[in-house]
Amino acid sequence: MGRAEAAAPVEGRPGAAADTTHGLLPPLRVPVGDDPERWRTFPGERLVVAVARTVTSTVRVLDVLRPVLRDDPRVHLVFAFDPTSAFNDGVHALLRSVGARVLPWHQLPRIDPHLIITATENADLTTAPHTCPVLVLPHGVGFHKVVPDSRSDRDRLAGVVPDELLRSGRARLAISHPDQAAQLAAAHPATAGRTLLVGDPCYDALLDGRALRGQYRRALGVEDGRRLIMLSSTWRDHSVLGRDAALPARLLAELPLDDYAVALVTHPNITSAHGRHALRSHLDSAHDAGLLTIPPTAGWQATLLAADLLIGDHGSVTFYGAALGTPLLLGAFGDDEAVAGTPMAELGRIAPRLGSDAPLRPQIERALGMGRAAGDDTAERLRKVGESAFAAPGRALALLRSAVYDLLDLSEPAGPPPRRAPEPPVPQDRPEPTTACHVHTSLTEDPDGTDGPRISVERTPAAVAAHSCGARGDAPEGPFRHLSCADDERDRQWPESASVLVRRDPADTVVAADRWIDDTLARYPGCLLAAVTVGGRGCRAGLRDGRTVEVTATGRLDDATVLASAVYACLRSGRPPEGFATLALGERTEDAVLRLTRRASRPRPGD
Repeated sequence: MGRAEAAAPVEGRPGAAADTTHGLLPPLRVPVGDDPERWRTFPGERLVVAVARTVTSTVRVLDVLRPVLRDDPRVHLVFAFDPTSAFNDGVHALLRSVGARVLPWHQLPRIDPHLIITATENADLTTAPHTCPVLVLPHGVGFHKVVPDSRSDRDRLAGVVPDELLRSGRARLAISHPDQAAQLAAAHPATAGRTLLVGDPCYDALLDGRALRGQYRRALGVEDGRRLIMLSSTWRDHSVLGRDAALPARLLAELPLDDYAVALVTHPNITSAHGRHALRSHLDSAHDAGLLTIPPTAGWQATLLAADLLIGDHGSVTFYGAALGTPLLLGAFGDDEAVAGTPMAELGRIAPRLGSDAPLRPQIERALGMGRAAGDDTAERLRKVGESAFAAPGRALALLRSAVYDLLDLSEPAGPPPRRAPEPPVPQDRPEPTTACHVHTSLTEDPDGTDGPRISVERTPAAVAAHSCGARGDAPEGPFRHLSCADDERDRQWPESASVLVRRDPADTVVAADRWIDDTLARYPGCLLAAVTVGGRGCRAGLRDGRTVEVTATGRLDDATVLASAVYACLRSGRPPEGFATLALGERTEDAVLRLTRRASRPRPGD
């Protein structure tokens, strides 16, 4: 763009300077633009333009271009922001976050690139006077999905550029398996001879990251034998969230928090279309209950590798999970969107489905292999279907780099491109510890009467109680259910109705603990038991009649909520809260000792 054009008057405002940003971005002057040679540090021999239209497609391009163009100052790389998509929100912020140079869409026809790379098929690349090749990368797995056509009111096959661009001879479609070339040629004859087999860099990164599963689980806070349930939702009404936005909350309401963690990964189009604020609002209860929300632009790969079970739909993340052998349930599936005859359609045919009207916990346990019928080969069949979409595993970046440099007519840099495992996941708005929970306890006496009872404790977050499939127990022999809450819980409905109140900060002395117990029981008349840990002396649980139970446990079960629940179980079962017991929480068991005493009366003012 010349200087005269940049200073042209705006229509209707004589003499005013033109808005060359088109309300979005200013034109670039370096490394391309007006007299770029004056400002460059790296002279460059080739110009690559990466088209960024949606967050999904932009992430795919960002993931591969850095290792492909690594250590090569011969290549200038700029991004062209196409703002015409319904899902363009977040694209510019993403590019700025990685320090990319971004030119506005109206500047693209005025530069002369040597190669255009994109992971979106919707960008209009036929109106500009370019003659350079266009390399189209897939932004998912293969060509298995029918989506709305942005240029008409019809649906189309995702991943295929317009026939006009194909007929020009400029387009090359990257594919991950040779079968996709035949599929494309049958659906769009103009693609014949226009495909490049490059494998799938994302799948390769997942394979390389399997050895780091433990690191990824620690990053998510999933340790001590807990199982991670990952929810993956594509977009539109046949997706997991489109079908049941309450599914994350329902899972958290049914699965004990000491046994399970739940993480959610959403397609970037959901946030682009509805906004992060709306998504968080729809998931508020689940987030308060500990839901791990993974950013749609990073972290889903590591979360998938950390997961024990994937609940997915017809999105690509589900397919990657199947290929990795991750236990799978379909929480939804767009049968009308999956292209017949593709591996994705086959996955939808054989994968077990989550029954939305039935209790979730038994289905989760079966999918994890608890009670799976002998001879059930579904998991192996799913793994083979998943693997069927990926050729040349481990070689994708090398194949892609060779294709890029061939199109640029440049020699490749020395040495292979790096193969990096995914970065550890960082959840958005990491939830606070759960401070209000419904506790289910059961007490089983030792048949010999020598080792004391076994007291089992399960906790579920109170924030999602409305999504529970129904209260359990409270029969005379148990299990028993009560509400336990921290005294500093911000949602005040919970401490005002809790049977057990717990102080999160340990008391320094027994006297301070007893004073807090007396104050708490006086402030909350509905509270039956108040508990606080005392530094180095276990938990002190006070009853309304002045009795106190000191509870200690070996190992790591020193949570006042858990120890107080042992006392509550004894009281509800009519057993004196004293003696030895075995305390079970999730997969952990510890020896516990309960000692019944009476706390000293608190001095009254004036005594």
